[in-house]
Amino acid sequence: WEKGDGGGGAGGDKWLSDITQKGYEKKRAKLLASYIPHLPNVQLSPSHSADPSPSPEAPGPSTSSASKHHRAHRSGGARDDRYRSDIHTEAVQAALAKHKEEKMALPMPTKRRSAFVQSPIDTCTPPDTSSASEDEGSLRRKAALSAVLAQNLQSPDYWINRSVQSSSTSSSASSTLSHGEPKTQPQPQLQPAASVLADVLAHTRIENSVPPDVTSSTPQERGSRVDLPPAVRGMSRGQSRSSMLDTADGVPVNSRVSTKIQQLLNTLKRPKRPPLSEFFLDDSEEIVEVPQPDPNTPKPEGRQIIPVKGEPLGVVSNWPPALQAALARWGATQAKSPALTALDITGKPLYTLTYGKLWSRSLKLAYTLLNKLGTKTDPVLQPGDRVALVYPNSDPGMFWVAFYGCLLAEVIPVPIEVPLSRQDAGSQQLGFLLGSCGVSLALTSEVCLKGLPKTPNGEIIQFKGWPRMRWVVTDTKYLTKPSKDWQPHIPTANTDTAYIEYKASKEGTVMGVAVSKISMLTHCQALTQACNYCEGETLVNVLDCKKDMGLWHGVLTSVMNRIHTITVPYAVMKACPMSWVQRVHIHKARVALVKCRDLHWAMMAHKDQKDTNLSSIRMLIVADGANPWSVSSCDAFLNVFQSHGLKPEVICPCATSPEALTVAIRRPGARGAPLPARAILSMGGLSHGVIRVNTEDKNSALTVQDVGHIMPGALMCIVKPDGPPQLCKTDEIGEIVINSRAGGTMYYGLPGVTKNTFEVIPVNQAGAPIGEIPFSRTGLLGFVGPGSLVFVVGKIEGLLMVSSRRHNADDLVATALAVEPVKTVYRGRIAVFSVTVFYDERIVIVAEQRPDASEEDSFQWMSRVLQAIDSIHQVGLYCLALVPANTLPKTPLGGIHICETKQNFLEGNLHPCNILMCPHTCVTNMPKPRQKQPVDVGPASMLVGNLVAGKRIAQATGRELGVVEDQDLIRKHQFLSEALQFRAQTDPDHVLYVLLNAKGVAVCTATCAQLHKRAEKITATLMERGGLNTGDNVVLLYPPGIDLIAAFYGCLYAGVIPVTVRPPHPQNLAATLPTVRMIIDVSKAACILTTQPLMRILRSREAAASVNVKTWPTIIDTDDLPRKRPPHIYKPPTAEMLAYLDFSVSTTGMLTGVKMSHAAVSTLCRSIKLQCELYSSRQIAICLDPYCGLGFVLWCLSSVYSGHQSILIPPLELESSLALWLSTLSQYKIRDTFCSYSVMELCTKGLGTQTEMLKARGLNLSCVRSCVVIAEERPRLSLTQSFSKLFKDLGLSSRAVSTAFGSRVNLAICLQGTAGPDPSTVYVDMKSLRHDRVRLVERGAPQSLPLMESGTILPGVRVIIVNPETRGPLGDSHLGEIWVNSPHSASGYYTIYGEESLQADHFNTRLSFGEPHTLWARTGYLGFIKRTELLDASGDRHDALFVVGSLDETLELRGLRYHPIDIETSVSRAHRSIAESAVFTWTNLLVVVAELSGSEQEALDLVPLVTNVVLEEHHLIVGVVVIVDPGVIPINSRGEKQRMHLRDSFLADQLDPIYVAYNM
Repeated sequence: WEKGDGGGGAGGDKWLSDITQKGYEKKRAKLLASYIPHLPNVQLSPSHSADPSPSPEAPGPSTSSASKHHRAHRSGGARDDRYRSDIHTEAVQAALAKHKEEKMALPMPTKRRSAFVQSPIDTCTPPDTSSASEDEGSLRRKAALSAVLAQNLQSPDYWINRSVQSSSTSSSASSTLSHGEPKTQPQPQLQPAASVLADVLAHTRIENSVPPDVTSSTPQERGSRVDLPPAVRGMSRGQSRSSMLDTADGVPVNSRVSTKIQQLLNTLKRPKRPPLSEFFLDDSEEIVEVPQPDPNTPKPEGRQIIPVKGEPLGVVSNWPPALQAALARWGATQAKSPALTALDITGKPLYTLTYGKLWSRSLKLAYTLLNKLGTKTDPVLQPGDRVALVYPNSDPGMFWVAFYGCLLAEVIPVPIEVPLSRQDAGSQQLGFLLGSCGVSLALTSEVCLKGLPKTPNGEIIQFKGWPRMRWVVTDTKYLTKPSKDWQPHIPTANTDTAYIEYKASKEGTVMGVAVSKISMLTHCQALTQACNYCEGETLVNVLDCKKDMGLWHGVLTSVMNRIHTITVPYAVMKACPMSWVQRVHIHKARVALVKCRDLHWAMMAHKDQKDTNLSSIRMLIVADGANPWSVSSCDAFLNVFQSHGLKPEVICPCATSPEALTVAIRRPGARGAPLPARAILSMGGLSHGVIRVNTEDKNSALTVQDVGHIMPGALMCIVKPDGPPQLCKTDEIGEIVINSRAGGTMYYGLPGVTKNTFEVIPVNQAGAPIGEIPFSRTGLLGFVGPGSLVFVVGKIEGLLMVSSRRHNADDLVATALAVEPVKTVYRGRIAVFSVTVFYDERIVIVAEQRPDASEEDSFQWMSRVLQAIDSIHQVGLYCLALVPANTLPKTPLGGIHICETKQNFLEGNLHPCNILMCPHTCVTNMPKPRQKQPVDVGPASMLVGNLVAGKRIAQATGRELGVVEDQDLIRKHQFLSEALQFRAQTDPDHVLYVLLNAKGVAVCTATCAQLHKRAEKITATLMERGGLNTGDNVVLLYPPGIDLIAAFYGCLYAGVIPVTVRPPHPQNLAATLPTVRMIIDVSKAACILTTQPLMRILRSREAAASVNVKTWPTIIDTDDLPRKRPPHIYKPPTAEMLAYLDFSVSTTGMLTGVKMSHAAVSTLCRSIKLQCELYSSRQIAICLDPYCGLGFVLWCLSSVYSGHQSILIPPLELESSLALWLSTLSQYKIRDTFCSYSVMELCTKGLGTQTEMLKARGLNLSCVRSCVVIAEERPRLSLTQSFSKLFKDLGLSSRAVSTAFGSRVNLAICLQGTAGPDPSTVYVDMKSLRHDRVRLVERGAPQSLPLMESGTILPGVRVIIVNPETRGPLGDSHLGEIWVNSPHSASGYYTIYGEESLQADHFNTRLSFGEPHTLWARTGYLGFIKRTELLDASGDRHDALFVVGSLDETLELRGLRYHPIDIETSVSRAHRSIAESAVFTWTNLLVVVAELSGSEQEALDLVPLVTNVVLEEHHLIVGVVVIVDPGVIPINSRGEKQRMHLRDSFLADQLDPIYVAYNM
């Protein structure tokens, strides 16, 4: 389906938009047919050639024509070859087929259309525009959500219906399309497609619970019922499933999201792989589960291995004393003999370098390096200096000359890759190598130099991380002929370093392996002996000649033996894969040096070549033959080319390592002798590090070929890869270590790492060293087989240790490739690595996605890779990501740069276009959930226990309110309305209020008399026009200002109850007006006082769109009232009468109104006056919303009571003039100011960078003594601290900023006044906090949470910490609910139906024991009290109250109590593009919503990072990650997140998310 047969070549998902129902079904069946392993028309070919003779009867390879056909349709890929194994493909298909009985639908991620990143390849699917096919009107979603997702296939129910279809009992019921047709009309053409898809999604068993059928609005006839988790209330089990689900709060929910969550829950019901073994859990300390060792784990049983000796290295009389001497000899005696032939891009010979030319040019270069770069007295290079060689693969001649020129000059060549760009992944790491080797000079060719990136003035740029380099061009025309008397110095080979070969470690650092002159020579001799090289032979080399086998055979050993090397660069292979085979044929080459990919490519392209003959080859050296997956390439190549003269015994795999050079190589066999046997090993055994011949389960077998015997003159052992180098047993896999004169000597410039690698002395079982001789670690894992043959099963750097089992990255790549990747994976490019999360390694697979792969295909492939790896390797994947084609970082030869990919993954720079996380399935070491202790122990005995243990009861008290002396004062203080009249008479011209506009100009002021008069005008109007009775409720709808205050006192004068309401936002009526309407309705308001502009809005057409505007109560505008005085001013008969109602929306989305009596108002004002020392000569500045809570009290009430002047700054004005609040503080020299978190955040974010400018404008905050943030939440320490730090330069005292705390039941509990000690900060252990315990730790301790005291407790307030379940008081090391007793608590909720129980519970509650008579109000907040070392005003030790969070908001997960803000803090730290985040739970799944501030292509980067950080820091597995646009998380006026609103919008599918990932 590569051409895309529905919608032309444009790709596979165009057809989603414009195809009829019937056509759709047919198309679908056809498309999915190719997925299904068991359908007859896609029968897989029987295995061929790769059959590694499991039984002695079938030694020869069996061919089959089907297999050739099967191969032909595969796209050749850069990498897919290395691991192609038909046996393995069948094993994988078989394993997948096993899953067929257990059907499972994974919920597919939801993706906004624009989040499909256009990949660098142009052929990209056009974005889908229509939202559903034309005849699907009944299922079409609202146009607003028309960004249809490619996988939605007309509407989500299709996918869901199909996927669960085969798990239901009556399949015809689910296959009818639920348009309400009777079930007697099955649709025959739909059946195959449906069952096919069900097979494809077959994953695991749904335990008889089908996800809710969300498509039908008619009652269903099917018998199976949905098991909803207990959290979903209001849904009876047998009730018909309708297309609306009720969430726990009774919010109707559009079905798509909740269905996917239901699917996810079903998926998660399946048991995890390892059974969780029992273990002891200390209650206070969550420990990670350590699984007990499984008794059935295979253990090695053999004897201890004996070191294996290689054949002795022969001594040949004419071997040169040094490699340069060989070149000198051939240059003089065999000058015409060809040394090197290079090919052009088309595969034709470009030039041939003779031994004479090679010698003369190398001499010239050596002479130039030593004599022409500096002056005679001050040469640039000395013998022994290191020099970088920077040459492209396509120019081997220049490289040869440079390499031998350096050897002749006795400087040390360091060949490196050509850096591509300043930021290039590999070149940064090369900087480390050049630095550790002390390189400052680079040799290169003129052509290469031209191609390097330059600065604007033409110099070569300074590459990132590189030392400063001098570049020298070595083309012949720039070299100087040596003078007559100059001769190079060619000493006999010694232990000095000859050259340095680079090597990248698993972590990505590039180190240099130094090879001494004697090692280089000995290695060439050993290779000559092992490979039986003869003088004058021809060798074809396809490998990179800068390092490894390409250098050892193709540059060094070849020159020693006067071999003619034909080099086939990588670029030629890409253009013409057969070129190397043709060269062998044309030159009758005796030896060819290749990798598996070259075998694979040649085989793919061979059909054009009829006349190639490979009979001249005596040795086909397979450089990566140590990779276990090379077997099938070798077999398949032989299979194709045996008929072209290739002899089976010439294939010679070998094993190499940068440290030990060649480790082992297979010698060519005798003609007709039997080929060496293969080992068929059990993958399960391998994962435990033991060798077990696989007999039972063919699916999880690994076939390994030997890599021959070890090198002449070497000694080899196998030691344990981790811990001390203990010798392995004979049936144990370990690291191969080698002792040989022909290996590397050290990592240049890194003595520490060198010791651990090059100087290893193996020890025996007892731990005693087995001898004196040091061995070098090779980084290869393997064992010694029969006849001392060496077998390699993997590399240390590809090792993934998961739950103490070893898995090999290459094996996982092979399995993933065997899952039909043709439709999904681009050129077989797959990277596998592990990341450490939550005390174990977790496996991540990243693959490049083909540009034409459909969303459905990709998701399909991902879910099948999960199954395949699960059943073959018995290991869970943590994350599977697909990135756009060509976007993974590349190594110089085009492979995938693994550690760079891992780095990108961890930093969030991978930009996947598809991702599937499976933390639920693979994280098996979670601590056990906490079981809540049954409350058998009575609270009283707990109290006694606490006292015995020396813990005091957690309670704290503000200072006394004191007695009011003077009669006259009592009258003034009894009612606020009287206080205003009193002030208007005694001090009429005292200015109480000043209102500022955005420019900082006082637009309005009010003296005591003016305020009183304005209130009277409003009272008169109310009495005339309102038709009100005493005690009626009146809504005040005003912008922040003095009108609001006048209207408030006008209501008090008239004897009606004011209710202040935030006016609707004119630009956002749809969202804000319903809240206004709701408060008006709930409060049964008889009348609305407002301004003219707002009155027009209330009656406007726009308003009518969201509320019924015909039923407003009487609306009175108070802008131009006649000057009238009311006949009398109302005085309440008792102070217990209501003064006003305070309405507010809590963060959980509850609208609550509380009743404030006149007595409560007076004592509250008095308490604030005492705490803040307010009196009439004082000035304070307020920048708060004046509609509820303490903000309202400070704005409207406090000044009238205490007589101080309030400067009012509406927070909205800050949006147009950020510095307004701070410049007001400076200009008026304000000592005390009150603000909200939103204001503080605006200043911190908006002005943080401008402090210098503000200082220059003369802004000075040194006058500010207290700046109190008014809030009903845990103090936001990071915000207050950064505010203090930022504005310290403007004179703000570090002690000024503090917070207040209030709640619905009591508007002001804490307020940092002037008298108390500074608020203290403590660090508590988060793990204990989840257990409701408070354990103080040092600052910087792991898992510590800084908390700031919420301010000094107000006068007259008592606070106690109570267990919310038992209602008994707690000791001070416990977290509990804060209960408060105070004369200014509210007198109850304003309820219409008089739900007395709720009221009594919250407002007049008694402790279950202790002090049974005191009445307490429950704040609904959790906190604790700590007695500090500080002293309060009366000289006693100060008790600090710490608020941790709202009880309603806490998440109960795994038996522990979590506060959303803590998880959100972690989430926001996870990636630079997360602007804000919010978490909530739904059916016990943790849902994280993150706002993405970066570009949409980063959206999917956030999913693994969010999952990692929550797992690491909170030991929780995230169930759903939702990525949304900035500003989607709703925030109330106090700057608090409305998480419940968010939850309802998410479940009702109204967020328009960029991406929703359902973690498995």
